[in-house]
Amino acid sequence: MAKSQQTFNKSEKEKKRLKKREDKRKKMEARKLEKEESGSDGIPIAYVDFNGNLTDTPPDPNMRVKVDAESIEVSIPKRDDSDIEEFDPVRKGKVSFYDNSKGFGFIIDSEDQEKYFCHVSGLIDEIAENDTVSFELEKGMKGMNAVKVTRI
Repeated sequence: MAKSQQTFNKSEKEKKRLKKREDKRKKMEARKLEKEESGSDGIPIAYVDFNGNLTDTPPDPNMRVKVDAESIEVSIPKRDDSDIEEFDPVRKGKVSFYDNSKGFGFIIDSEDQEKYFCHVSGLIDEIAENDTVSFELEKGMKGMNAVKVTRI
């Protein structure tokens, strides 16, 4: 004799599905009764006026603003070469700390007093603490690094 294929889990899922279907049918009937009692058409329509506020009256078509599709800019406008400022990548600063044995140090920029990391691989001249140097900045792993460091 074969065992029944109907397990407890399957029967529970079937009960839930039937209950959900019955609840949906009851809600639909309740909406129909409410519509017949109140005489309304259901959900009212909301309009958006010219200021972006919701209203229950449609907007006045005479106040419509005509927008030319070509005047809408979707991307960044192109720059002229005259708009570009001249930027000098070479900065000046003072070495605040440098360890020769480990091969790294820090340089403080003289303009904005920002501290930048410098590694022995980015040096052109030998440097020591309190030296005045010129350098360029390059994006590193943890921030900006000083490279092409030369002593002044």
